[in-house]
Amino acid sequence: MNESRLHRTACAGIAAAVVSVLAAAPASAHVTVSGPDAARGGSAVLTFRVPNESATGSATTELSVQLPALTEAETEPVPGWKTKVIRDDKHRVVAVTWMADPGSGIQAGQFEQFAVLADGLPDADTVTLPATQSYADGRVVTWDQPSSGDTEPEFPAPTLLLAPAHAGGAHNHGDVHAAASAEEHDTDTTARWLGSIGIVLGALGVLAAATRFTRNRSRR
Repeated sequence: MNESRLHRTACAGIAAAVVSVLAAAPASAHVTVSGPDAARGGSAVLTFRVPNESATGSATTELSVQLPALTEAETEPVPGWKTKVIRDDKHRVVAVTWMADPGSGIQAGQFEQFAVLADGLPDADTVTLPATQSYADGRVVTWDQPSSGDTEPEFPAPTLLLAPAHAGGAHNHGDVHAAASAEEHDTDTTARWLGSIGIVLGALGVLAAATRFTRNRSRR
């Protein structure tokens, strides 16, 4: 194999690696929950991030999340979606379901965020919030598997970390809501940019090394 062919092969390999990494990234996505101000026994806005992983391009049309018997829960309106709050016989909130209007839903390659103001979080270090994601083609994915150590299951349940109880009492609901929404958006955007930049820089480094190698070979 001559130097020019070696160089072309290296470039093609790098390009294929970058494409495969970028293409595989969305496939590892799953339903997650965040609550920057969530504390034991307190109130916080919980934001569920729901990607569409359909291999057939079918839209996500429903999300149902189990909650730990909350004192109260208020949902944030999402255009194109209806919400149902489910209570037990003691009037505690045990689940919330978001249902897409006809013609709406989360399309393939997109995600949506659903926020709920939860009051009366449990007194625990973590809380697991199993979720069920339904698609327009009838497929149903249940995200309810607990994580164990560093190994992530195929369908991990959304898990929320709770900070120690706040000494100053409950948060102002409006302030908590605004802070959570802003942090979720900023974190997601930053992570996407940093990940893309890292992949590109790594590919450029390998390409530069391959170029130097072929030049050195041609000088001999």
